Amino acid sequence: MITTHVLDIGRGGAAVDVDVVLEVRRAGEWIRIGTGRTDVRGRIVSLNDAAGAEAGRHRLTFDTGAYHKRHGVAAFFPEVQVVFDVTDALQDVHVPLVISPFGYSTYRGT
Repeated sequence: MITTHVLDIGRGGAAVDVDVVLEVRRAGEWIRIGTGRTDVRGRIVSLNDAAGAEAGRHRLTFDTGAYHKRHGVAAFFPEVQVVFDVTDALQDVHVPLVISPFGYSTYRGT
């Protein structure tokens, strides 16, 4: 399972209603395998329908521009893409994102 959590460091809390797209790279093409929107805690508990994460290269795309616009802020980074590799299809993968209008950070979570 692939999950994410978005925190807004500028507002000091969860980033609510951020749209996220999950894709996997197959034969040189990005294929959409899941979508979601962060909840009141800034979390999406499952982006993919499968019980596990498919092995291979994945990409998460966060629509940070729309989120910041709803809060009256013009974001320098209107979209954040995080590309990562899944080596074990049975392993859960958590990819948090910390955002502000002018920067972002991500890491491998638990």
